[in-house]
Amino acid sequence: MERHPQVLLLCALIFITFFALLHLVEAQDQKGFISLDCGLSPTEPPYNDPSTGLTYSTDDGFVQTGKTGKIQKEFEPIFSKPSLKLRYFPDGIRNCYTVNVTEGTSYLIKAVFVYGNYDDLNNYPSFDLYLGPNLWATVDMNGRVNGTIQEIIHKTISKSLQVCLVKTGTSNPMINTLELRPLKNTTYNTQSGSLKFFFRYYFSTSGFTIRYPNDVNDRKWYPFFDSKEWTEVTTNLNINASIGYEPPQLVMASASTPISTFAPWSFSWSLPSSTSQFYIYMHFAEIQTLRSFDTREFKVTLNGKLAYERYSPRPLAMETIFYSTPQQCEGGKCILELTKTTKSTLPPLINALEVFTVIDFPQLETNQDDVVAIKDIQNTYGLSRNSWQGDPCVPKQFLWDGLNCNNLDISTPPIITSLNLSSSHLTGVIAPSIQNLLNLQELDLSNNNLTGGVPEFLAGMKSLLVINLSGNNLNGSVPQTLIEKKGLKLNLEGNSNLICPDGLCVKNSENGGSKKTNVVVPVVASVAFVVVLGSALTFFFVFKKKKPSNREGLSPYTQASDAGRTRSLEPSIMTINKRFTYSEVVTMTNNFTRVLGKGGFGMVYHGTVNNTEQVAVKMLSHSSSQGYKEFKAEVELLLRVHHKNLVSLVGYCDEGENLALIYEYMANGDLREHMSGKRGGSIINWETRLKIVVESAQGLEYLHNGCKPPMVHRDVKTTNILLNEHFQAKLADFGLSRSFPIEGETHVSTVVAGTPGYLDPEYYRTNWLNEKSDVYSFGIVLLEIITNQPVINQNREKPHIAEWVGVMLTKGDITNIMDPKLYGDYDSGSVWRAVELAMSCLNPSSARRPTMSQVIIELNECLTYENSRGGTSQNMNSQSSIEMSMNFDIETIPIAR
Repeated sequence: MERHPQVLLLCALIFITFFALLHLVEAQDQKGFISLDCGLSPTEPPYNDPSTGLTYSTDDGFVQTGKTGKIQKEFEPIFSKPSLKLRYFPDGIRNCYTVNVTEGTSYLIKAVFVYGNYDDLNNYPSFDLYLGPNLWATVDMNGRVNGTIQEIIHKTISKSLQVCLVKTGTSNPMINTLELRPLKNTTYNTQSGSLKFFFRYYFSTSGFTIRYPNDVNDRKWYPFFDSKEWTEVTTNLNINASIGYEPPQLVMASASTPISTFAPWSFSWSLPSSTSQFYIYMHFAEIQTLRSFDTREFKVTLNGKLAYERYSPRPLAMETIFYSTPQQCEGGKCILELTKTTKSTLPPLINALEVFTVIDFPQLETNQDDVVAIKDIQNTYGLSRNSWQGDPCVPKQFLWDGLNCNNLDISTPPIITSLNLSSSHLTGVIAPSIQNLLNLQELDLSNNNLTGGVPEFLAGMKSLLVINLSGNNLNGSVPQTLIEKKGLKLNLEGNSNLICPDGLCVKNSENGGSKKTNVVVPVVASVAFVVVLGSALTFFFVFKKKKPSNREGLSPYTQASDAGRTRSLEPSIMTINKRFTYSEVVTMTNNFTRVLGKGGFGMVYHGTVNNTEQVAVKMLSHSSSQGYKEFKAEVELLLRVHHKNLVSLVGYCDEGENLALIYEYMANGDLREHMSGKRGGSIINWETRLKIVVESAQGLEYLHNGCKPPMVHRDVKTTNILLNEHFQAKLADFGLSRSFPIEGETHVSTVVAGTPGYLDPEYYRTNWLNEKSDVYSFGIVLLEIITNQPVINQNREKPHIAEWVGVMLTKGDITNIMDPKLYGDYDSGSVWRAVELAMSCLNPSSARRPTMSQVIIELNECLTYENSRGGTSQNMNSQSSIEMSMNFDIETIPIAR
């Protein structure tokens, strides 16, 4: 055939243009990606890796230390361009990369290490890798000619992430690439901890490793196939895999089935230890064209335990099945089996499998306000100390030089208590950022070249006990407030140009010659006064205990009982930051003029603080069944936890018999009022109801997972879900809340408390409380917003709402369950999914209920279905619901039910 040069040229141009556009699209898909070529010169521009199309840039600016190297030429053909250069760290013990990230986002983090005999020593290094203050992995490169990769999925808790390489022997830590890929927050969720990569296989004989651009998240999929036991199935058809976990088309286009139709599909692996916990993700799609009489259905078991009773992959549509709780295998040996059911004519089929081990990061990062402040101080003075990398306070062995921290309580973030920058060649003025170290007790800036005045903000630092500014060039007047501050030791010696009011700083030395600026504010008299006062108070309480007391002037430790209001030996609330007097409460409520409502605690009144901020004031009634213990518990909880979906505490009053809680004002009252129609107005539509329960679930999930130690609310119900003027939902009433055990414990034994109808029957029966008790109560709330029925109704066939819904489900008609006031204006698929979720929350076994994290994921899916219907209802094609073990969660594409 004759070939025309013009045609060939045109084809070549089209080919080049196509791939240029392809790479442009790929570059756009890299939004949020961070790809660092460690060791790339700062003068070299970013480049596209030819093998993946990923754009890599220099690590300059992300790390302040280290030297650059290059693997030897004999190794270059083995590796792609980003691995040819490296950064190694001959100096210091801990060297860190700091990367800006989106707080609360899950990231796939990969670090690549290729030695390549860069130093010509043929000495493969070994070192530790840290994520923030916690050990991530030990990198031992001995014998790893092809290098090694450390991969983890981690949810960030702040706006920066630190990856640190720590020297543990004589060899120098080194790294070739550092990569971060943001993931959907609806995927790879854990009850606690992060996910350390164990394996990720797709079942194919292709032999090709698949990653970006085929995988939009740049996960690496490795081929695996047991040709003795399995048969490969493939397809060229398109598979709907663009939701949820989004495995690549190439991954889902192949699958394995047993050679024998009657044999189970079996896959085994060994964990690092018998105590290792792991998460497993199974990806399925039916890629064979089934004949009319063909059926593929199988059960899923893990080490012989049933996980999924009957499962059928969806035709040309991806579906992911995964455990929502961490699993363990006896002896560390795991066997996954897929076994066909009697109904099935075809053997089991699976496309891909991921397993991650759980890695816990127990050490909290240093208080973020302190971190910001100390880094501002570092930048102000241009400090380049090698130790000032990574977390300032933890681990303790890597504490920054010149700092002391309080990190005794592992459940709270460490705080900086001492800063010593003596003889550090500091110039300029005293850094204003110092005042942001709110817990600082000692400050030493002596023997530097600081100029300017002594700032008055030092007097306002309540925790500060020692200030040493001696040996500088400070000038001007010393603030009177600083000199008069009680209990403060202040050293200003050696600042000849400093002027103190009333000559208080001027003291002559014994030889009478030199003018010193040296002030030590006496604390001896104060200490003596405290000792005397303490003795007097001890005598007073001992004497008072021997005689009956009247009702006035009671100590917060010994208050008389009144209708169940016993304060005996209850310690008073530790903080006074938001404390109001009773007279202030009377003023803010205009003498309790406007009543907002009444609850178990007492009357709730409208008020204003500073005549501007509206508040709700709950006064403890003398006849209330709730006492000082619940009052104190709620105040102390709300003073330390803050979340957009938890009602904020403005303040409290604890004065004699007058106890009050002052909350932010929630203009639209509680959810129960709106559901019952007591507040008037139009009925809340299905979309708004879903938004309200999503926000409520977020508040509850924060208590379970965001608090240290975790908290159980114990009284989740529609009257404790409040709505502000924008109908944003916030969880309220924390008087019954309890901290939840950690360190491997599964429950806490406690006296049963809660509201009848919402109370977890397992908790009621055993007195064993865990976070799944809240999940049960939340399931009841879900049924309320679905049905708009009372929780207990003696006129129903089944009085309790859960039993009634269970009976109605057997009839298969959603209209018998759904609130009739909505007149069918909802997506039926969304409602079915919400009903299934509610019933899973009400599982009699707490272990089989989902976590609140999984509840949020499911509710967001319900909301997505509702939002996508465009205002028109969909008719049901089926009344069936998914049957599954509640140990499992399932991510599916939307289908009509």
